[in-house]
Amino acid sequence: MSAAGMNAAGAKAARAYLDHNASSPLRPEARAAIVEALDAGGNASSVHGPGRAARARVERARGQVAALAGAMARQVTFTSGATEALATVLHPQVEVAGRPMPCDVLLASAVEHPAVTRGHRFPAGALETIAVGRDGRIDLDALDAALQRHAGAGRRAMVALMAANNETGVLQPVTEAARLVHTHDGVLVCDAVQVAGRMPFHMGTLAVDFLALSAHKLGGPQGIGALIAGHADSRVTPLMTGGGQERGQRGGTEAVALIAGFGAAAEAARAGYETGGERERLAGLRDRMEAEIAARIPGAVVVGSGAARIPNTSLIAFSGAKAETLVIALDLSYVSVSAGSACASGKVGASHVLTAMGVDGDLASGTVRLSLGWSSTEEDVARVVDALQKAVPQTGGRPVRAA
Repeated sequence: MSAAGMNAAGAKAARAYLDHNASSPLRPEARAAIVEALDAGGNASSVHGPGRAARARVERARGQVAALAGAMARQVTFTSGATEALATVLHPQVEVAGRPMPCDVLLASAVEHPAVTRGHRFPAGALETIAVGRDGRIDLDALDAALQRHAGAGRRAMVALMAANNETGVLQPVTEAARLVHTHDGVLVCDAVQVAGRMPFHMGTLAVDFLALSAHKLGGPQGIGALIAGHADSRVTPLMTGGGQERGQRGGTEAVALIAGFGAAAEAARAGYETGGERERLAGLRDRMEAEIAARIPGAVVVGSGAARIPNTSLIAFSGAKAETLVIALDLSYVSVSAGSACASGKVGASHVLTAMGVDGDLASGTVRLSLGWSSTEEDVARVVDALQKAVPQTGGRPVRAA
């Protein structure tokens, strides 16, 4: 073990974890709920006592997850994660509020997650990309023009627009986009994975038709997520059929322990930002981190800083550096960060998000994502700043174009 990994007493150093956008550590409330459900056992479809107790855990969690999104419990369908939720709903055949609304094309912003850009169930060639500005926000005029063009040709559009980008943290104008989509009789699907647990959001305010969540981004277990419909009478074409679970929207025995953990994490996250000032705490840590990096590392650029962002995320570019090298160097100093989306790790090439924003190649190749969460501390921020200052090649303060 390197000296950086040892403290004065020779014990292994604690790790500073700043990769919550990839996966957030399990909250103690979620762990307790999971263990309790595992110990109790039972199939939620069984009618005997243990089965009814399992069903009660599932329905309690359904209410907790619904409350996080400002929805009703019967609007929530549990899935294995947000990827499955999106793969389910991104299909030409959907019903919204009991009305069949077959869609001919899928319009997606240029910065959507690969679960949208690669995982949809529309026919080949039916996906159309909508440009974003240099700040990473969707071009609403371009969206409106595309909607008008398709509507004029008798085609209904489904639109996929994330609430916040997983790499930059930039918030999208979802409510404004919903107004345009619904004016043209379209359907709006929102990936709200990175917003949940970081700041309040409400289905009614967003005005989306469907919304996807993932438990492990907010301190719940991996392997569980949800698709939330804007109306209880909305229906999707199931990706998985079976015994009729989840109101026939997702077959297969419910993962009771994971669902219980999701519910507990959702409740803890909601309490944190509604009554505990968690949003303000995270924003304070992020702003302090960005200010110290800017002061100590010449030429550092915060990508997307010109737009509103979720309070926990910083995508910072260092001219002349290589992101992979920085991530490894920080890891050796027991600091965990990411070079971008964890779902794209191991893939060669520039981030499609940065390409869409027009960030030049030199700057894009030196970006690292620092994402905070419920377990983050001031010590974590101090350690990542120190580690970056040691790892980033000195640029001599030469000017770098703002991103």
